[in-house]
Amino acid sequence: MSKFFKIFLWAFVAIVISLALALGAMFFYFSSGKVTIVEDSIWGVDFSQSQAEYLKLNWKEAYSAIINDLGVKNIKLHTNWNWIEGKQDSFYFDDVDWQIKRAEQNNVKVIYVLGMKTGRWPECHTPGWVRNLSEDRQQAELLKYITEVVLRYKNSKAIINWQVENEPLFKFGECPAWYYKNDNFLKTEVALVKSLDPSRQIIISDSGEQSAWTNAAEIADIVGITMYRNAWVHVTDTFGFNANYSFLNPMTYAKKAQIIKDKFGKKVICIELQAEPWASKALMDAPLDEQLKSMNPDIFNEDVEFAKETGLDKFYFWGVEWWYWMKTTQNQPGIWNEAKQLFSN
Repeated sequence: MSKFFKIFLWAFVAIVISLALALGAMFFYFSSGKVTIVEDSIWGVDFSQSQAEYLKLNWKEAYSAIINDLGVKNIKLHTNWNWIEGKQDSFYFDDVDWQIKRAEQNNVKVIYVLGMKTGRWPECHTPGWVRNLSEDRQQAELLKYITEVVLRYKNSKAIINWQVENEPLFKFGECPAWYYKNDNFLKTEVALVKSLDPSRQIIISDSGEQSAWTNAAEIADIVGITMYRNAWVHVTDTFGFNANYSFLNPMTYAKKAQIIKDKFGKKVICIELQAEPWASKALMDAPLDEQLKSMNPDIFNEDVEFAKETGLDKFYFWGVEWWYWMKTTQNQPGIWNEAKQLFSN
């Protein structure tokens, strides 16, 4: 073994050991300590009309039950650009009008998700007529759409925040090639919304598990994060496995939120707390027993306790449409009833 190779080998070993120590120290920092549980946390739900219809539900009945039976007072509303402006310059707001009106009548507070990427697969809900336009024209049409929405609903007493896009900095979903190039257009969207409605703070959401949240914090007034405990990882189209984020504990979220507060002066809330299955297939194609492996009343309650221990004080559940589907079509109201008790406290 040459002298040069020995030096190289020892240097390599030293670098590996240093990295391991650094990662170990980082893991210890983000996982150690104790968080004071917030006893008066605010609980809400995410609602998507398109998801309710995908589950073959009467979406109006589901939305009404969420408010009147569950007693939900905080809803994050996901709407789809391609549903509202299916034809260029022809806006269909009837369904959203109904949802906003019901919220106003019942003193429900709404976070309205604006933009192209607004949640639920394929994430970016781009109208067909937009797809063949140039990048500049696509962006111009999106800004025009956002303007229509904000001007229509900015005087509603129900809306407390605008959320611009959904996880716009996290590469997931079927979106135009330009969408993730940089954050300049996202900043343009935020500036537009602020110019149209300076009275409300803007939320930018980010992955709770796969991001440091700092890029979102640079743009947002409030940082919204996701919180997932189970995920299905597709290795190929026909093979995958269920991944559990058990290596992350509540302190991980608490420490990251404290960094965002200290560095940026921004509040962190959880705008997507997993409360539906993540199966190997789409929900309507996955067997019920597989769905129940990753979400059931016991797991729901475990995740609620986990969320409380993060020290955050505001959470929106992801999956209320599935709860209603389980209750009304599968005769399994377990999670619905557990959530109803939580919302009543």
